[in-house]
Order: sequence, then structure tokens, then C-alpha cells
Amino acid sequence: MSNRKIIQVPYIDQSMKYPTGCESVSTVMLLQYLGYDISVDEFIADYLEMKDFEEREGQLFGADPNLYFCGSPYDKDSFGCYAPVICKALEKAVGDKYDIINETDTPTEELIKKYIDADIPVIFWACINMREPIVGPEWRLLDSEEIFTWISNEHCMLLVGYDEKGYYFNDPHENRGLIHYDKELVENRHRAQYSMAVGVSRKNK
Repeated sequence: MSNRKIIQVPYIDQSMKYPTGCESVSTVMLLQYLGYDISVDEFIADYLEMKDFEEREGQLFGADPNLYFCGSPYDKDSFGCYAPVICKALEKAVGDKYDIINETDTPTEELIKKYIDADIPVIFWACINMREPIVGPEWRLLDSEEIFTWISNEHCMLLVGYDEKGYYFNDPHENRGLIHYDKELVENRHRAQYSMAVGVSRKNK
């Protein structure tokens, strides 16, 4: 592959309205790039499955982030969601035009070759400002009552490019815009959030 590539993708800042909405904002940036006329509010209302937290006998109960967004993207005290939730929302949003692929555990270099070199951005989990991950807090899952441990500083961005030293992202946090991070740092923070990523591929008709 060539030494440098950046896909020009519409940018949306999450900080004014969606304090925990990084997954939704990153997804809508991708959808807008693909030509869909959709807002973040419409995506959240129409496609994102969410569940609020509950307190039972002094204990916090919440959803599995693999199944639902935990809280609300509009609430600064909420958490987020994992790749399967975004896959499910995207499948509803794109209809029959694209296949949605959960690329969790796919090496970043492979994502680059498969998607970025084909001019398709990738929804990508890492950490806010590439900070160190923090273990906790915990809550009991609403259905099973098993204890779930969240990895804090979770963040979702849109992978849009690369060069020899690192990767470029549309980072919705605090209006950071197009930002470049070192490869090794990205890989470390990506692993800290279970190496989650979501790709799209146009269906052959």
C-alpha cells in the first residue's frame, strides 16, 4: 500500500449535544459519507437500542453493552455500547445496500487494506484522547444479574486514513476533527477496548 492516505469524511462534533454519543456520531459520519441523509438525532431515535440503568436494593443494574447502549448518548453520566449494537443499528439504517461486518479482533493493518484502501472508513474503538484505560465501574446485568465490569475511557472514532507512523481518525470528542495518533499507541488502546471495529461492504447485485 502507499505511504499515506486520508479519506475526506464529513465531520461531526459530539461535545455540544452527545457527551457519551461517540459511537452514534462516528456511525453517522460514516453514513453521511456513504450518501445517507441522516442526523445523529435520527440515528439515535430510529436505530440505536438503548436501556437505562436501574437501582435495586442499593445495587446498580444495567444492560450488556453488547446488546444495548447503556444509558443515553445525551447523558454525560451514561456509558456507551460495543460493536454488536452498532452493527445491528447500521443494518437497519442501510437497508439492503451494504453488508455490515463486525471486524472485532481484525488487525488494524488488515482493516486498512480491506477498507481504507477501498475508500471506506471504519468505526473503531479505542480510548478518549488515547488515555490509559481504567478498569471499572461495575454493574449487575439486568437479565442475568451477573457482574459486568466496564473499561473506562472507552471511545469510538472513525478510522479514515494512515501514514507510515500512524493512523488518522475523525475524532468526535471535543471537536478534535481529523487527528493523527501513533500506530503503537492506537494498537494498545484498541486492544484495551477489546479490539472492536465495524466495517461496511457494498452488496453485489
